[in-house]
Amino acid sequence: MTNHFKEHNVLSNLVYSIPKEYHDMEYLKQILSSHPEIQFVSFMGVDLRGNDTDEKIPISVFIDDMNELLKFGIQTDGSSVVLHNIATLNNAKVEIIPDLDATWFVDYNFDYMNDENNMPVGTLRIPSFLMHDGKYVCSRSILKKSVQHFKTTLMELMKENKNILEQIGVDNLSDIQEILLTSATELEFWVKTPEDKADEEKLSTSQNLKEQYWKRTEGVVRTALEKTIWIMEKYGLNPEMGHKEVGGIRSTIGVTGKQTHIMEQLEIDWKYSDALSAADNELIVRNIVTDIFNSYGLEVTFAAKPIEGVAGSGKHTHLGVSLKLKSGKTVNLFSPLDPKQDYLSSIGFGALMGLLKNYEVVGPFASSSNDSFNRLKPGFEAPICIVSSLGKSVDVPSRNRSILVGLIRDLSNPLSTRFELRSPNPLSNTYLVIAASYQTMLDGIKYAVNSAKTSTELEREFSKSSLDDAEYLESSRQYRSEEDVFEHYTNEERNNLFGIPPATVWESIKLFEQFPDKTNVLLSGDVFSDEIIDSYKAAAIDQWITELESRIISDFTELVRSCFKLHTSEDVSDLDVVMWEKIHKLRWYLMKDKIDEKSLFTEIRDAIKDKNYDLVSQLQLKAYEKVRELKDLYHTYKRNLF
Repeated sequence: MTNHFKEHNVLSNLVYSIPKEYHDMEYLKQILSSHPEIQFVSFMGVDLRGNDTDEKIPISVFIDDMNELLKFGIQTDGSSVVLHNIATLNNAKVEIIPDLDATWFVDYNFDYMNDENNMPVGTLRIPSFLMHDGKYVCSRSILKKSVQHFKTTLMELMKENKNILEQIGVDNLSDIQEILLTSATELEFWVKTPEDKADEEKLSTSQNLKEQYWKRTEGVVRTALEKTIWIMEKYGLNPEMGHKEVGGIRSTIGVTGKQTHIMEQLEIDWKYSDALSAADNELIVRNIVTDIFNSYGLEVTFAAKPIEGVAGSGKHTHLGVSLKLKSGKTVNLFSPLDPKQDYLSSIGFGALMGLLKNYEVVGPFASSSNDSFNRLKPGFEAPICIVSSLGKSVDVPSRNRSILVGLIRDLSNPLSTRFELRSPNPLSNTYLVIAASYQTMLDGIKYAVNSAKTSTELEREFSKSSLDDAEYLESSRQYRSEEDVFEHYTNEERNNLFGIPPATVWESIKLFEQFPDKTNVLLSGDVFSDEIIDSYKAAAIDQWITELESRIISDFTELVRSCFKLHTSEDVSDLDVVMWEKIHKLRWYLMKDKIDEKSLFTEIRDAIKDKNYDLVSQLQLKAYEKVRELKDLYHTYKRNLF
């Protein structure tokens, strides 16, 4: 008990964050000098794959050179960050420039105590920008430009179209103090005891029985979750809740009296903030979760689909826009004046229409890895169809969980109206997801404002069938469904109504070229650039191919080798013989080459070598199908043996 209170007091006395109003050099020197446990400084730039840089600058060096470091930053080799075709071998220098307007935070190492005051050693992490050849080329800078472009353009639209002010209940443009873009993410993740293997059948059964969802946490998982939430409060992140998700099975108590065989899916939510801070905060939370759960002997994974056949982990991303008036009042731009009359304001409908119409160029940022596409399969509430739901009536908010973009609204609280993008996963680059979303939303807002259509007229267009023509939305598509899209429609019907979703990284990346008009929406206001998009594409393709060849095929090969004959001449039935022949034939098809015939795995390797990515993508899907078939056959075969 004494050690618990000692730790609690130590953690309560630490410095967790330094807001922008305290970035004065004299104040910084004072606070750093009075907290000797803060021994390092790190400039946190975020590359195009969402990786954050971390280097250790001794605090004494930072204090001595603070003026130069805060003004000019530091330099790094471009090979240390993902900036394909930008930071090249013959031009590799990248500068990391600190963001003086961001909240800085202190990352503590609880396994290493400072000798002077026995406090955990901390690193002051400063969110920063990556610059190459005098241009900002990082994820944080793209999101910052997106926010600035959105605010500037929206203000110009309201200035040129005074009627829009009447629709949102604002008397004069001069009443507006600031446009606010608010965002938040919901983080799902799995925790388990090290080296435990997932029993897919038990996990699937538990999920179908809903044995874990929102149930009481126990033991070490409960302790780690509660400590995580408490630490988040110290960082000023305003956690709202932490709870069990649908995935998981009950742990057991070992002979030592401790929990073993832990395998649970959890979710942590925290309060919204401005768009750039929301993305920064997510990186902080991921580090906190990892450090704390690891300290209790638990492995953490943020993979989108860590276990096949069981619900994956999402990261629902919330997007909102509001006005802060000089009177102190806040006006939600998506909320209609009368929420019992309309679902959304005209700006709200425009934003939703823009996001859905142009989603083909948002999707590659939300889902750009093999892991992410393992999650995006029909069922499991997977958001694969470009469709939204408003609600079956205006007085009953929608909770349709099968759609891509959810409309969140509360009739008693107009400020809560926002959109929930359901496709991102825990490892999606939130900076680019939010930036691309606001770019496409702005495109729809331009249409809504300039067309001077009312909310009712925009709702009518948004609710069109795939046979109806439309002024802004595509005539061949349907964008609204109040039904479960997986139960109500066949796969063919979904494809015809909502478009064929990409099934691999390559199919997703190709969308930039297939929809040039939509890609131009990203380029508006010089937020994204051709150079940035080409770099992102190259990085995604490189990761896709490397994982497929060096990890996925390797894992599949080990699976094939593990499927060996189990029956003997005794106690064998004709069914066992037939099943094994099917299994053996499939094993050969997958990985065994002949003189005149190549296995499927070799075909994939050859296609990769030839850079025939269309073929690679097709063969990858075939490999997934055949491996799944092999696993099912082998499971059935084993089940029939004594």
